[in-house]
Amino acid sequence: MYHITTRSHCESIFFLFCVMCLDTMESHSLHYIYTALSKPVGLPGIHEFTAMGMLDNRMIDYFDSEHQIKVPKQDWMKERLPGDYWEKGTQSRKSKQQWFKVNIGILMERMRQGNATSPHVLQWRHGCEAETQPDGTLKFVRGMDMYNYDGDDFLSFDDKNGVWVAPTKEAEATKRKWDGVQVLKEYTKGYLENECVDWLSKFVNYGEKELQKKSPPEVFVFTKSSKVEANVFLVCLATGFYPKDIILRVKRNERVLTKEDGLMSTDILPNDDDTFQRRDFVEILRSDVSKFSCEVIHKGTNVDITKMWGKKLFLLSDPIVPDAPAGNGGVIVAVVVVLLVVIGGAAVLWFLRRKRLLGRCNVQFNHTHSSHSQI
Repeated sequence: MYHITTRSHCESIFFLFCVMCLDTMESHSLHYIYTALSKPVGLPGIHEFTAMGMLDNRMIDYFDSEHQIKVPKQDWMKERLPGDYWEKGTQSRKSKQQWFKVNIGILMERMRQGNATSPHVLQWRHGCEAETQPDGTLKFVRGMDMYNYDGDDFLSFDDKNGVWVAPTKEAEATKRKWDGVQVLKEYTKGYLENECVDWLSKFVNYGEKELQKKSPPEVFVFTKSSKVEANVFLVCLATGFYPKDIILRVKRNERVLTKEDGLMSTDILPNDDDTFQRRDFVEILRSDVSKFSCEVIHKGTNVDITKMWGKKLFLLSDPIVPDAPAGNGGVIVAVVVVLLVVIGGAAVLWFLRRKRLLGRCNVQFNHTHSSHSQI
């Protein structure tokens, strides 16, 4: 009996120890996002083709069809990587731009969209996530290689089974074609599990100091007029935070409001300084005497703050209550301003989210597209 009890205690201690290790284990991610439009949309910062690299949700490089050059978006990338890295990267991006131009045309023809007046969008996201081990090395956790067309998942790679997955009948022809190329499947799996992690390890080492920087959210509560004169929108804005994970709760008399209560959200959007913002809002009667509050929890910086809407705010008009409070360091918080001012890639992400063209992918080198045949 004594030995059984001792073993039980040891197992409990070991289990708790493992849970603590898992809870504190640091993870990193490296993702690349390529976006092609079938035609220009005539909006600032929205190009026919863009490509960007994202390290731990921070943009590290960028390319677009207007400027035709791959550029670093972090100082440490510019300092640590040689000139030929950017020259080769530029040529790679130009090659991918042509690949996308051809294949978006193929998809439009396959889906009988040749006479479409609105633009169509083809997006490719790929990359990897890894966890830091006790010895400091990174261990592969999961990979991503997926295509999205006009807001719907089109094709993705099943890394575990080494096959392509087609969620729609329009993608089945591509699946059969690419599954028949064994070297493509082997290369894709090898890139995700090995080469991507190697680059991730290198970039994490290069940008270690920057990646450790964290930024707490600034929180603002204000009102917006409704089209219905008797109503008003309550808006809670959290901005300037990093990392991007955040909890935002709008409450009425301490009860958390949900979509069923009419709560809406912009979800998490990028600012122009590698931080993020989120805005939640709900429409209520101006005569509502309930107590409304907004709780914001940002575990990355140990912030847990609650702000209340004062009753007098319900009577204020838009010119008095600022639509976009200015944060430290020129943080951009107005949704319209995000589109017009945010540096190239972030503006593309905002535009595609607003147009529902990123589908269900939430939010991801030297991976050459020549290894992929036509769609």
